[in-house]
Amino acid sequence: MAEPIVLVDVKDRIATVTMNDPDRRNPISGMEMIEGLLAAFASVEANPDVSVMILTGAGSAFCAGGDIKEMANPDSTFRKAPLDAAESYIKGIQRLPIALYNMDIPTIAAINGPAIGAGCDLTMMCDMRVASERAKFGEVFVNLGIIPGDAGSWFLLRRLGHQKAAELTFSGRVIDAAEALKMDMVLEVVPHDDLLEKARERAAVIAAKPPRTIRTSKRLLRNAERMDLPDFLNTAAAFQALMHQTTDHHEALAAFIEKRAPKYTGN
Repeated sequence: MAEPIVLVDVKDRIATVTMNDPDRRNPISGMEMIEGLLAAFASVEANPDVSVMILTGAGSAFCAGGDIKEMANPDSTFRKAPLDAAESYIKGIQRLPIALYNMDIPTIAAINGPAIGAGCDLTMMCDMRVASERAKFGEVFVNLGIIPGDAGSWFLLRRLGHQKAAELTFSGRVIDAAEALKMDMVLEVVPHDDLLEKARERAAVIAAKPPRTIRTSKRLLRNAERMDLPDFLNTAAAFQALMHQTTDHHEALAAFIEKRAPKYTGN
C-alpha cells in the first residue's frame, strides 16, 4: 500500500509534517498534495497536544514548486480560460498561505534541499526557517514568464524587506544556503544529516513553554502585521488580561519563586 502524500508525526508536542512525493521532488501544484497539506495543517492546529509544527520534504528536495511539465500541457489547469484559471488558483494553491498564516502554533520550515518557486514561497509562509547545507532557494517565476500566484510576493516582502525581495523576484536567480543565511532568509544552516535534529531542538524550546501562551503570542504577532499601534495595544491588553487568569501563568510564577522547573498543563 502506497504511503500518504503527506506524513504527520506528533511527539513531545511537536508535529512534523512531511511532503512525501520524493520522486517528483514534492511539487505542490497538484490537488492531491494541496489537499494533503491542508488536512495535515488542520489536524495539527486542532490538536491541543501540539505546540509547534515542523514542515519538511522527503527525499532530496524540500519542494520543487509547480510541475513545469504540467504547465506545458495544453489540457492542464494552467491553460484554462483566464477566469477559470484564476478560480483554480483561489480554490487550489492559494488555500495554503491562508492556512499557514492562520495557524496559531509556530511553524518551522526544515529545508532539506531545493525550495524552488512555490516551494521557496512555502518556506516564507512559515514563521522560521532552518536550512540544510544542501538547500537552495529560487523565486524563479519570472524565468517562466509568470508571477508568484501563491502570495509569495506578500510573504517575501515581509520577511526580507523590499530591496532583497525585489532583487530575488526580478532576477529569478537561485541562491544557496550560505547566501540565504546572509540575506536573513534562514535562521541557520546546518549539516544535512543534522537538519531535523536541529529543527526539533528549536521546536523543543517552544514546546516547553505554556501552550496557550504560545498560541496567543502567535496571534499577537499576526495582529501586529496589520494593526496600527493604538488598536494593537488594545488587543495586547485584552490578551494579557486573559493570560493572567491561566493556570500555567500561576504555575510559572510559583516555579520561579520556588526555583524549580515549571509543569505546564495547557490550562
